[in-house]
Amino acid sequence: MTTQIKVAVVTGSNRGLGLAISRKLSQLGIHVVLTSRNETDGLAAHKQLSSEGLDVNYHLLDVSSNTSVAEFTQWLRQTYGKVDILVNNAGINPTAKPEESSLLTVQPETLQATFNTNVIAVLRISQALIPLMKINNYGRIVNVSTEMASLSTIASDYYPLAPSYRLSKIGVNGLTVLLAKELQGDNILVNAYSPGWMKTDMGGDDAPFTAEEGAETAVYLATLPDGGAQGQFFAEMRKFGGPIQLQW
Repeated sequence: MTTQIKVAVVTGSNRGLGLAISRKLSQLGIHVVLTSRNETDGLAAHKQLSSEGLDVNYHLLDVSSNTSVAEFTQWLRQTYGKVDILVNNAGINPTAKPEESSLLTVQPETLQATFNTNVIAVLRISQALIPLMKINNYGRIVNVSTEMASLSTIASDYYPLAPSYRLSKIGVNGLTVLLAKELQGDNILVNAYSPGWMKTDMGGDDAPFTAEEGAETAVYLATLPDGGAQGQFFAEMRKFGGPIQLQW
């Protein structure tokens, strides 16, 4: 592999949105490293994309584990010597639990588990891979969030209360802004986006759009030119026909 070929890491990429993002990035000529907590599922996704003639690799990764992230980072360093793109897609959504319909009944343990996966794990993998971006003074970090985390619209939106999920994604948005602020001048662009309601295991069959449609904004942000958006929050492109920034 030549140094000119970009290397992308997509967390939670064995299915749904993560798999769709991986496919689209690979179709653009980017070498994608698929990751998942379950090796069997991850290898199946790798086989699927490889059968489509796409340039992908796979490595086991549990973003909630310090040991797993350290081992993965070492493998990346030895195999590629760099990382160009990180899409933080892995996450959980416990909204279907009855107690998630109210802040008065939400379980602190559920909230903590959701934060561990949706926020702390994003920080953990970002801390690990940013040094591999700084090697070539280039990086693009895309954090998957949701419109449900927009503080400016929460009071009037029509979505479920979903306290654990919402609060965790508010944390992701805050992490995005702070990380972008810290990385000013490093040519590492950090942004968040909402993929919308999709037909995935998380979104269900009633969702109006596909994971492929939800992946469009992620690919746009992952391939921003130098000097592009930094520390911003974007809507899914299908909703407006192009990249539109949301209010935090």
